[in-house]
Amino acid sequence: MKKLVRSRNDRKVSGVLGGLAQYTGIDAAMLRILFVILLLVTGFFPLVFVYLIWIMVVPNQEDVIRND
Repeated sequence: MKKLVRSRNDRKVSGVLGGLAQYTGIDAAMLRILFVILLLVTGFFPLVFVYLIWIMVVPNQEDVIRND
């Protein structure tokens, strides 16, 4: 079962988008481009708020115990 975690290897700021890319199978660069476009369109506040919450809620990859 896949777990949603913040990426340790594919990290630019905090690993949120890298972890989401690993979870969904979408290219991380495409997700980052989409995120920046949506930031500009929505006026920053909603996505920045969601990003900050995600940093607090989703654990780092090294903090998750794997049962593989």
